Amino acid sequence: MSSNCNNRAMILAVDDEAIQLEVIKGALNAHYQVITTTSPQQALVLAEQYTPDIVLLDIDMPEINGFDLCRLLQKIPALLSTSFVFITSHHDAEIEVEALELGAVDFITKPIHTNVCLMRIKNQMVIRQQAESVKEALNQTHAEKTHLQTILRSIGDGVVATDINKKITFINPVAQRLTGFLASEAIGNAITDILKLNYSSNSSTALAPLDIAMSQKRVITMSLDIELCSRSGKQYQIELTASPLFDIENVNLIGGVLAFQNISDVVAMANQMTHLANHDHLTGLPNRVSLNNQLKQEVARARHTNHLVAVLMFDIDNFKYLNDTIGHNKGDEVIKTVANRLQMVCNDTTIISRVGGDEFVVLLVDCAGHDQINKIASQIFEEISKPFDVLEERYRLTMSMGISIYPSDANTADDLIRHADTAMFKVKSEGRNAHAFYNETLSDELRERVNIEKLLHQRLDENALIIHYQPKYSLTTGAISGVEALVRMLGHEEQLIPPDQFISVAEKSNLIQLLGEQVLTKSCLQVKKWLDGGVKMGVAVNIGASQFNAPGFVALIANTLQKCDIPPHLLELEITESALLQNVVNANKTISALQSLGVTVALDDFGTGYSSLSYLRSFNFDLLKIDKAFIRDICENKQAFSIFTAIKNMAKSLNLRLVCEGIETIQQQQMLKALKCEQGQGYLFCRPLPPVDLEASFPEVFSS
Repeated sequence: MSSNCNNRAMILAVDDEAIQLEVIKGALNAHYQVITTTSPQQALVLAEQYTPDIVLLDIDMPEINGFDLCRLLQKIPALLSTSFVFITSHHDAEIEVEALELGAVDFITKPIHTNVCLMRIKNQMVIRQQAESVKEALNQTHAEKTHLQTILRSIGDGVVATDINKKITFINPVAQRLTGFLASEAIGNAITDILKLNYSSNSSTALAPLDIAMSQKRVITMSLDIELCSRSGKQYQIELTASPLFDIENVNLIGGVLAFQNISDVVAMANQMTHLANHDHLTGLPNRVSLNNQLKQEVARARHTNHLVAVLMFDIDNFKYLNDTIGHNKGDEVIKTVANRLQMVCNDTTIISRVGGDEFVVLLVDCAGHDQINKIASQIFEEISKPFDVLEERYRLTMSMGISIYPSDANTADDLIRHADTAMFKVKSEGRNAHAFYNETLSDELRERVNIEKLLHQRLDENALIIHYQPKYSLTTGAISGVEALVRMLGHEEQLIPPDQFISVAEKSNLIQLLGEQVLTKSCLQVKKWLDGGVKMGVAVNIGASQFNAPGFVALIANTLQKCDIPPHLLELEITESALLQNVVNANKTISALQSLGVTVALDDFGTGYSSLSYLRSFNFDLLKIDKAFIRDICENKQAFSIFTAIKNMAKSLNLRLVCEGIETIQQQQMLKALKCEQGQGYLFCRPLPPVDLEASFPEVFSS
């Protein structure tokens, strides 16, 4: 039936008398969608456009009579299933015969009675619906029949039928192929002579399933541990069904049917999927899922043997940087090298697992004590640290390892893994390339770190970080030459938390960029506030490595300067050497771009990082900040004095201005002044202060 916007059947009524059409619409409109026209030509157009279910045609029309119009409509392919009802004022049998020959299904006589018209159309709709149902049922039956025939022709199972004595009477092509016997060879022989069935677990002869099915007169299914041994000796893993065969009255047993399917590929795939689900695809080592299962088993066993179980978890130090440098394909080769070296160190009873990108776990069972654990850990470190070549370059790996032991550290597999991870985290936070045993203090530290991270999230969401400012002084004149912005965080009890307690947390939890942006904005807004008060006070802001190397960092600085409306020369950015390590070329470009904005760029904590002298040559810094470690013993230690003097002279030759950090004594101040150092800062002059306290401490600078 035709579909339309409201799912009602569609009627097309054609009559040259408009009043008749109104009567028809009045009779049918509440139940059907009715389209009318007085024009036979328009009727042809409407019929093609709407494909009506029923067409009502007036026989007597002046342009084209109803019979001729019916013939034209029947030529439209879309109207093949449309029913035609004629409207007539005639009672002539010849007219009715002609109408029926044209395919008319009914007549409506004039004058039209609305109830009669509605009932006749309803009856036709019922007939159409019944015809559609019959057609659909026939189509479905035909489809099912075709489908079953296709299945029977394409069946992939082996089928063997026997008589009451279990002599083969039928064997299909699949069964012939799997057994290796042709039908001419198999028929008439005992089924046990043709189908050799064994248990795959121990190769013993399996029970004859057809014997059981026929004796017990029920269907027998065997889906596990069954192998079919072919005539050539080839083994097939199969699942089978044995059924008794009865006569047509389903009374007397006349034989049996054995159907079986080759599932060798399925079993192999299942075994492979099980292996993949429990092993790392790159190294072939057990993965985290397998490790957890094995660790649970070992812990359960250790409860009865009183032996120790040790979890040694480690990852490769700075593997991300190495991976980015040599490429991920070569990085995979490094991971496989580590896996191979672990297998060389560990014996067959040791379980080695790769649980993450560059993270491994070595599970030691039946340990005698800590000495054995330390010995194996040292052997692993020694083997992993051996140099290897990638892309004609020689590399050495270091790693950070955490160790937890059952039962002293934990009683469950999950806690052992978690505690080993905690110990590894402690090693990484203290410099890497070492191993550490878990203890309760580490858990306390981790909990404290989690609490700090939660608090930091909250303060960042509230934009509630606090900035203190430490003055920088001219060592020549004693005047304040600028300030350094130092971030603080307010604790739950209103206590100030210094940066050394939360900056490292921010770096490890990917909050450092947001923290850096807020410190930068707050510092620039404070400069703007002082500037509006008539005080030109430059501010130095520390920039973290991830912030400095993030895409769009230069744009962030430019936007912040514009938003806060301060001159670029009042902003100084302090960059540590570690920020330059990740990409030297990009770092150089970033520094040049910042200087193009008019911003001062300083190398912070000089001398505490890596290749300091090479960086001084490679990068065009404006300022060099000498770490307090080189200032502390300058007055008492001749060597410290010589090192500082060398740094100062080198900076002077490179036209770098100097700022000496950590000045705490008058002697240090006088020494640095005598050496003609330009600027200094430290507790001797002033501790970091909130803006209000700073302004109050130096009214001669900040009073308007």
